[in-house]
Amino acid sequence: MALLHVNFFSNVLGMCMQMDVILPQKTNGQIGMQGETKDGKIPTLYLLHGMSDDHTIWQRRTSIERYVSEMGIAVIMPTTHLGWYTDMAYGNRYWTYISEELPAICRSFFNNLSDKREETFVAGLSMGGYGALKMGLAASETFGAVAALSGAVDVNDICIILKDLEDKSFWRNIFGDLDQLKNSKNDLFALASKLKASGKVIPKVYMWCGTEDFLYHQNVKMKNHLTDLGFDLTYEESPGDHQWKYWDEKIQSVLKWISKNSRTLGGL
Repeated sequence: MALLHVNFFSNVLGMCMQMDVILPQKTNGQIGMQGETKDGKIPTLYLLHGMSDDHTIWQRRTSIERYVSEMGIAVIMPTTHLGWYTDMAYGNRYWTYISEELPAICRSFFNNLSDKREETFVAGLSMGGYGALKMGLAASETFGAVAALSGAVDVNDICIILKDLEDKSFWRNIFGDLDQLKNSKNDLFALASKLKASGKVIPKVYMWCGTEDFLYHQNVKMKNHLTDLGFDLTYEESPGDHQWKYWDEKIQSVLKWISKNSRTLGGL
């Protein structure tokens, strides 16, 4: 595997950004690890971070490079600050950046990356789980399969939890008027219903959440919503709360799920 630390300029955000990139490499002399490549263009996984983290966190908390070494898949790990993968009401256009500009930048830097939706995946945890689902629901023409681990999937619920906060400016800067959030372009439940009604392609979805996680009830609610809409959903839950020892384990489940389903999708 090749690990690249990439600094580049975003025209959408108007500033320098960072991402770490894992590219597949065929190797047979590394101790305890073997690298593989696939014929043709490289399938790509965009791997998103949560609120407290950045583009380095998946490498620091998991063995993601080792896990993908024999898959022949590229992994893009961008930083998106605290923008909640949203074109902020008062701030930067992180949604446009992550869903449109970044894939185009990556494919221009690494022209062997596949541009097929069935070979383009996105996964994330917590805030990144929200971002991953949003990318699948609102940009389904780009992403063929999405996965959310302990996802903060119900922003309406988050705002209810925070309603007693004296200073709501952080959340208003992101989402605008919190009373107008329901059924907006940032409401995943509304996006799922809209996508289903649109007749557009629908991504495969994987979700996992620990039963002791403070976001557990949100994930059950989203599971029921996607099931009622007829989404191709793989949902799993098990004992656990909001911490990395579970995400390190479950990202391996996500990779197995991608590998299994990509045969149907025409990918790996």
